[in-house]
This record gives sequence, C-alpha cells and structure tokens, in this order.
Amino acid sequence: MVKWVLALVGYFIYRFPGAIAGYLIGTLIDSSFESNKKSGRKGFDTVFTTSRSQNVSPSDFELNLLSLASIVIKADGSVSQTELDYVRAYFVQAYGKERANATFKTFNDVIKNREVSAQRICTYLNSRTRYEVRLQILHFLFGIAQADGRVSSPEVSQLSSIAGFMRINQNDFKSIKAMFVKDANNAYKILEIDKTATDAEVKKAFRTMAKKYHPDKLQHMDEAYQKGARDKFQKVQEAYETIQKERGF
Repeated sequence: MVKWVLALVGYFIYRFPGAIAGYLIGTLIDSSFESNKKSGRKGFDTVFTTSRSQNVSPSDFELNLLSLASIVIKADGSVSQTELDYVRAYFVQAYGKERANATFKTFNDVIKNREVSAQRICTYLNSRTRYEVRLQILHFLFGIAQADGRVSSPEVSQLSSIAGFMRINQNDFKSIKAMFVKDANNAYKILEIDKTATDAEVKKAFRTMAKKYHPDKLQHMDEAYQKGARDKFQKVQEAYETIQKERGF
C-alpha cells in the first residue's frame, strides 16, 4: 500500500524517476512493517482501531503524523531547521533510524512545499485512536513548535485548530499548552483549575490529572510516546508541588 502512495507522490514531484524512487522506498517500508508483524513487535496496529475493528497501519500513522507535523512547522510562515531536526529525532526514537529516515527523506520536499488538510487527517485519526493517544500527539506537536525556543501566536492558533479537529476538550488543550507556554498561572492551568480553587480541589485535581497522564496508559506504544507521557506526568507533579509550596500545605 505505502509503495503505491509514495510512487504517486514521487511522480508528482519528480515525474517518472520520482515514481520509481517512491515505489522502492515504499517497498522497503512495507517490508519493514511485515517483518515487525512476524517478529511480534508491538506497533500501532495493536492500538489504533475502530469499533468495527478497522486498523490504521504503522505506516499510515507515520504519514499522517508527519503531515500534521508539517502543518505546525509551517504555521509561522517559515520552515525551521531546528523544528525539522526535532521531528526527525522523534521519528528515529519511535521507529528506528532506517525506517524513520526513509519516510522523512521521501517527504522532505512535501513538508516544505505541499499543503495538507489538518481537518481531513484528524478526522481519519479520530475514529482510529484513543483519546489519550491524541493527547500525546498534541504534546508532540507543541514540542515541535517549542523546538526553536518559543511557541509563536500563529503556532498556538494552528495547534488550537488541530486540537479542535482531534476533539480534544479546551481544558486539556490549555493544560498541555501551559506545559510549553509559560505564564504566572501555569501550575493551575496544567491541573485544569482556577487559582481560586480550595486546597481540597487542588488535591483532587492533581489525582485526576495524574491518572489521566499516567505513563501506564501508553505502555503498549513505542518509546517516544512513553517518554512523552512521562514528560506530561512530570509536569503535573511539578505543578502540584509549585502550588503546595505557594500555599504551604
């Protein structure tokens, strides 16, 4: 499947030579996927399922995730090499160097030049992913935006749109945003409460958020996603400790 998709993309970019190159690279990716299945590797085929037992393959997920990454990278009107490197490193950690480099190399020009629909991609993923996985995708996309040192207003706006398309509620969006965009009330935003919350409400919010972002929820996924879950969980703990020190309880 992937070999034909890459062949088509290659044809539109470099005509027949591109189609041939895309077909060959796609063949390698398909072969890698089949090898992973035979070896019992836990991949996205065990995670991204609909109620009708339809699957999105690892390759499908990679291509859609990379497309969402390209939207964030281009959100502020320029393509940052730092952000590209962040995505490459993430893919290498999640899928291994050979497979990640093949996918990334094929779509390098597409990332820079082609427009993709965030709404279409998110609609496709929504019926095939669990909510906690979509939270991790948003966390990853915020990480891209911050890779160059700051999350710009256009990037926040684009990320807000993507979160809406992925049906992530506003409180969860604000919580993850607060992990990357700093202000005075960040600790409260991460715990999804107001500064006027009572001590009891703070403690309850911490327990709720710790359960929501506990790394065990993504233990069946690749290391890059488990690391993201650990990062969010740590931010929740740090937010709670900040409020504890502030209030003295």
